[in-house]
Amino acid sequence: MTYEESLEYLDNLGKFGINLGLKRIEKLLELMDHPERRFKTIHVTGTNGKGSTTAMLASILTAAGIKTGMYTSPHLANYTERMMIDGQEISPMQFGLAIEYTSQFVEKLIQQGIDHPTEFEVLTAAAFYYFASCGVEYAMIEVGLGGLLDSTNVIVPEVTVITNVTMDHIDKCGSTITDIAGHKAGIIKDGVPIITAAKGRGLDVIKHVANSKSAKLYIEGHDFSAQFAGRVEQREKVVIKVKGQGTIGTFIVNLLGHHQVENCALAVMAALVLAKKEQRITFSALQNGLLKVCWPGRFEVIPGKPTIIIDGAHNQDGARSLRENLNEFYPNTEIVFLLGILQDKDVTAIVRELIGAADQVVVVAPLSQRAGRPEDIARVIKAAHVETADSIRQGLVRVHMLAGDNSVICIAGSLYLIGAARGIICK
Repeated sequence: MTYEESLEYLDNLGKFGINLGLKRIEKLLELMDHPERRFKTIHVTGTNGKGSTTAMLASILTAAGIKTGMYTSPHLANYTERMMIDGQEISPMQFGLAIEYTSQFVEKLIQQGIDHPTEFEVLTAAAFYYFASCGVEYAMIEVGLGGLLDSTNVIVPEVTVITNVTMDHIDKCGSTITDIAGHKAGIIKDGVPIITAAKGRGLDVIKHVANSKSAKLYIEGHDFSAQFAGRVEQREKVVIKVKGQGTIGTFIVNLLGHHQVENCALAVMAALVLAKKEQRITFSALQNGLLKVCWPGRFEVIPGKPTIIIDGAHNQDGARSLRENLNEFYPNTEIVFLLGILQDKDVTAIVRELIGAADQVVVVAPLSQRAGRPEDIARVIKAAHVETADSIRQGLVRVHMLAGDNSVICIAGSLYLIGAARGIICK
């Protein structure tokens, strides 16, 4: 397949939707002779911060001289972003070949009377094949949704990370923190160390599962901690302390926002646990990896007049963090939002945390079949000015017309929105 043909193939799989469960992916990988067993893995889930934490850890391993794969989702602009090795995206040609190779086994699966795999399952299997064929030593694997029944949950990792547990994906993972934590904790494996920043009832569930599986648990705020230590050229400066060892060191993270302080702590702690087996993970690797980490679309600042901020902020906690960062970095500044939210999200909670009475808002539909109707979202918003636009491109025109040179344009609400908008802005 060419890259374009592989995208068409994946698009046709969209009709199978989100169908949680492991039977299809387990059988598919069995037919492929288990590529996921040919390298070591680190598994990451959580409501917020899992992408940033995954990127930090991958960058640390690469800095340590370890050939490192990274599988994340969704992408911002191109599917090739989902599969990286040492910070480099898979090429369009390689992507097409990986999907073509995987599709052969999909056909064999169907011939055996098993339900057709979903798009995400095919992508996951293709990523495992790509990493195995390229000889990666470790792969950072980010969960797609939840954990327990997510198609990535076929691996037995060296370390497991659960960033946090808050309300999200309630239609798939349950309507309570306890239910959602049960799905996140589903990636905990027997005897595999687990690092988390979860709190409250979510942490209680994780503790119970970790104990039942004899998995050593490291809790942020108890076993290790992070302290904000200032900023260096729009990058966070973080001091990491570990119980019994004191201050491990001070690290500069090439990402902006208070929420990255906690993510940095998780990445460093996971790396320290892994370093017990991997002598190549040194203090220098920690420093260099965090200094060089790149994760676009997360409080990403595009300077100019006006300044543009791009941040997914696709749930209540993400919206709260974004608003706190806007208030801190751009106090007393007019904010003009380009906002798009998926229909299965808690729109009211996101809007309440993110939008202020003095803000101006243009609402558009993200590029997703799950996109919420702009008119419905606009009715929830209480702001100085609210309007809708028929497309993301038209929405970008409108926010620029509303914003002054000293304003901030903030594009938020869905990764499917910010990916498309970023592709237009950064051409």
